[in-house]
Amino acid sequence: MSSQKLPLEGIRILDLSRLLPGPLATQMLADMGAEVIKIEDINSPDYIRFFPPFVGDESALFLSLNRNKKSVALNLKSQEGKEIFFALVKSADVVIEQYRPGILDKIGIGYEQAKKVNPKIIYVSVTGYGQTGPYAQKAGHDLNYIALSGVLANIGTKEKPVIPGVQIADVSGSYAAVNGCLAALLQREKTGEGQHVDISMTDAVMPFATLIHATAWADGRNIERGNFQLSGELANYNVYETADGKFIALGALEPKFWMTFCDAVNRPEWKDKIIAPEDEITKVKEEVSALFKSKTRKEWEEFSEKHDVCLSPVLENSELAQNENLVHRKMVVETETGNKKLKTIGAAIKFSGSENQSSQPAPKMGKDTDAILQKIGFNDSEISEFRKKGIIR
Repeated sequence: MSSQKLPLEGIRILDLSRLLPGPLATQMLADMGAEVIKIEDINSPDYIRFFPPFVGDESALFLSLNRNKKSVALNLKSQEGKEIFFALVKSADVVIEQYRPGILDKIGIGYEQAKKVNPKIIYVSVTGYGQTGPYAQKAGHDLNYIALSGVLANIGTKEKPVIPGVQIADVSGSYAAVNGCLAALLQREKTGEGQHVDISMTDAVMPFATLIHATAWADGRNIERGNFQLSGELANYNVYETADGKFIALGALEPKFWMTFCDAVNRPEWKDKIIAPEDEITKVKEEVSALFKSKTRKEWEEFSEKHDVCLSPVLENSELAQNENLVHRKMVVETETGNKKLKTIGAAIKFSGSENQSSQPAPKMGKDTDAILQKIGFNDSEISEFRKKGIIR
């Protein structure tokens, strides 16, 4: 393994975000080597800190989204707090925030104000509906964004949409924020100028439905929920229950995999049923369902080791840390917090030239305030005075 530095070492990011979308994005950037300074208002910290369950006295949710970061606790509504913020902006490359459009401008720390201090600064704003447009000021959450994007309409049964068990739009916004940040940094290398990157979670989640939207628009019709080829219509691309009440995912989408499966289970009559009239496909699905219920999930996993047919177990949360591939890929990592260990999801992006940095626990609020202020030029006397006035914590 090369001893190269991680790609973003030397990049300083100020993180004004909270809850899930922004903090996940900045954690990914921290995993890539960026110095991420989480800035929280001393009177209104990231309130996911107070969400259960707790590991010791710390929220597992907060810990899972804020590893490898530093923390500054600052009163951004005070004049001196703003001056400290702009002192940080002078030394920073990126600010990531997820306030409603216009809020930071009202506070006095928006992009237009910041670029006067540092013309190279990049602001990445993550919002529900974007900085512009008739919905810009609407409140919303993940459920609203997937509803508006057309994604929710295609999840569930014929009777009704079903709320997905994961936050699709929020995480889409996280990845879009990372992409936007990296692209803006690359462009700055060419132009020497920063810019404001506008990320809408509604926009970001729409590509999840790219194929189904394309099919519907091409045919001039709505696709019946649960009846699209990749969402339950096909017998060869579906989820089936096993004999022990667990589930297995069959993804034999290409004919070669389906033919191999049919041969392996001695059901050659299924081979030409990938595309067939609805009643025939329904009949095959019922037969395949009965077949999968004849063996346990473990037996089907053993079957998949012998036959290359795109067959995978539907793993539960408690099983992830025992999966050999996820363990090998370091996708379940343990972080020390106090005298306990917490499992979190590892870094998804691996680099051939460098190891992802060791996982440092999410910081206590304000843990690095003094050190960072000293680093950007404030002396001990000034820092002590800020603390007395309630500007920092």
